[in-house]
Amino acid sequence: MKNHHLFEAALLRSAVHEVIRGFGCDEEQCALIADNLVRANLTGHDSHGVGMLPRYARAYREGSLQPKASLQQTKDAGILLTLDGQMGFGQSIGRQAMDLAISRTREHGACIMALGNTHHLGRIGEWAEMAVEHGLVSIHFVNVISRPIVAPWGGSDARYGTNPFAIGIPLRSGDRFILDFATSIIAQGKTRVAYNRGASLKPGQMLDDRGQPTTDPVYGVLNPLGALLPFGEHKGFGLAMACELLGGALAGGWSVNGPADGKQRVVNGMLSILFDPSKIAQPENFEEYAQRTIAWIKASPPQPEIDRIVLAGETERDICRERTHNGIPVDTQTWQDILQSASELGVDSQRINRCAGM
Repeated sequence: MKNHHLFEAALLRSAVHEVIRGFGCDEEQCALIADNLVRANLTGHDSHGVGMLPRYARAYREGSLQPKASLQQTKDAGILLTLDGQMGFGQSIGRQAMDLAISRTREHGACIMALGNTHHLGRIGEWAEMAVEHGLVSIHFVNVISRPIVAPWGGSDARYGTNPFAIGIPLRSGDRFILDFATSIIAQGKTRVAYNRGASLKPGQMLDDRGQPTTDPVYGVLNPLGALLPFGEHKGFGLAMACELLGGALAGGWSVNGPADGKQRVVNGMLSILFDPSKIAQPENFEEYAQRTIAWIKASPPQPEIDRIVLAGETERDICRERTHNGIPVDTQTWQDILQSASELGVDSQRINRCAGM
């Protein structure tokens, strides 16, 4: 039995654009947010795509998300910037912040940007890709202020968020290196995706509300909540703490320090380091050795169940090509949740279906 819809990217983008109008955003902002969300789905990150809309709508109704907020600059020391997102849409605030950081990097060769008080920044790889498109290296440490969903290594209950980390490295060949991952073994949104699809999680990813191992994604979605585990045992936990301290306590001015308060907001702090690699090394020399390294690594004979060796960012590009050609799958439960949220925002759900080509 079919349990999902397939959407052309342009039609899904049009439908999401209509939903976002319900937040009171202007047309430019609607287009930017819709494009960001659909691009997450296109690259295979359904956890950070259009399925986030119901959560955004709940945050908006409780007064946490401020759709019309704009970026504020609170400190400026040339290559050092401190910015406040005022709880605006992260897709919009994040782009404004990165535009500013990229401009400073062009001027000074480097920029360290502290961005706080921003509603969900979405897929952090988006910001690494943005820097790479300008020929810049970027490193991003991000914390998450929401209901705790990850257990510390050795712990049995949730104490912090999924705290993503990303690196973008430009290569002249076009084989850009985009490393982007949650420091939990999977992103929290993947539990929602699995739950809505009626699928199980892999063993070793989640604990239930009693601290026992489970493969049921419900413990990442509905109360009583359980806890995701960190990736790589103590190593993922260590990196998560670095994200909490640098992206949260330092850059965001707000870090996790207690249990959930019941709010639907997703607040991110992000410390971003950008620099121009041509100011450090000879571009030709860097490119030559980068390509030699890539060729050597990818020449490793794959294991029997593996097709080929892939670098960070390649899988997303492959999925994007496939979904651009064949359509973006959205499970029926997620689509119904989006339509319900649209109605609650005062947007005609039938119009959303028509925009989506249904």
